Amino acid sequence: MMSRQAEAVWDPAQYGVYGDERARPFTELVARLGPVEPRHVADLGCGSGELTATLARRWPRAVVEALDSSPEMIDAARAHAIPGRLGFHVGDVAAWRPERPVDLIVSNAVLQWVPGHLDLLPRWIDALAPGGRLAFQVPGNFGAPSHVLLRELCRSPRWRDRLAGTVREDPVLDPAGYLDRLARLGCAVDAWETTYMQVLTGDDPVLEWVKGTALRPVLSALAPDEAGEFLAAYRDRLRDAYPARPYGTVFPFRRVFVIAARHAP
Repeated sequence: MMSRQAEAVWDPAQYGVYGDERARPFTELVARLGPVEPRHVADLGCGSGELTATLARRWPRAVVEALDSSPEMIDAARAHAIPGRLGFHVGDVAAWRPERPVDLIVSNAVLQWVPGHLDLLPRWIDALAPGGRLAFQVPGNFGAPSHVLLRELCRSPRWRDRLAGTVREDPVLDPAGYLDRLARLGCAVDAWETTYMQVLTGDDPVLEWVKGTALRPVLSALAPDEAGEFLAAYRDRLRDAYPARPYGTVFPFRRVFVIAARHAP
């Protein structure tokens, strides 16, 4: 989840809606690591912990440190803790410093929330043991209707005094941008993108999806009656942009993936 510098109140239950769809990029990111055997793993921005727990199962000899800035998420995550092997605590990923070099840093759908996150990359690479890896993925759909309509509504006369600047324009790079940044730090880089054609079901499913992520700062800034008004206006725009079909609502879901390996001396 986001840094304390850009915090919203997170709801683990709402974030868990469409949990299988949200988990897929994480699963594919970790699978791309191949047959590595890290002993010290950091999951930076672990959310409610279900995905972090899969890291502990994948590498049963590893110690996994996980942190998130949201107390609500960490309260949920602690149900997955394993004494001595998997621990969760509240912390800001932007301020994270490991006690020892780590073999693997995983950051799943987090860096888009961290202002100036490109400045973190050199520090995270320095935190790796020789041969260690940084693996992260971020959304690449800031130009999609879901986000464009949200920014336009926030800038409208009705909401601009309350919400202007709440939703960031495009806080991430494309794969080529991350490859260049990390290769210049001396890393071997694997960077790619995938667009998942998600088929969502239920009433106003795109709205339900965005409630768990991009809408969090907006909803945190509004009183309940204002939030209801805002959601109604946004819902109508989303219905036009993502029409329901007999089999569900198609929601293209673009993600940017990066794995950077620190060269051994």
